[in-house]
Amino acid sequence: MPHDVSNVFFADCAARSFFDQVANKWSVMILSVLSEKPTRFNEIRRRLEGVTHKALTQALRRLERNGLIARHVLATSPVAVEYSLTELGRTLQIPLGAVYDWAIHHLRDIEQAREAYDGRAST
Repeated sequence: MPHDVSNVFFADCAARSFFDQVANKWSVMILSVLSEKPTRFNEIRRRLEGVTHKALTQALRRLERNGLIARHVLATSPVAVEYSLTELGRTLQIPLGAVYDWAIHHLRDIEQAREAYDGRAST
């Protein structure tokens, strides 16, 4: 890494706060879903198998608070809410895409490491 990361370990570091709030599985998946198009709450929930209503709501609020997504109330009956990426949120597409590509490329290596670890742990 080209940057000094030692300050990230301090509790008051802004980057640490960002990682705590945004760099989790639901947030990353939400950002991936929204990279395709603005999406309503229930559609996001259907796309993210296993996410609870509460977990999705909390993740969406964190992403909105950090300026990565925008929330739009649609004047429909019943009222619906749609979420979209902000310009700031779009800047994460390349780095998150790189992490995704890395994971796909190294999936077999990861699986082998897990199998080796589990084999050692069971003996």
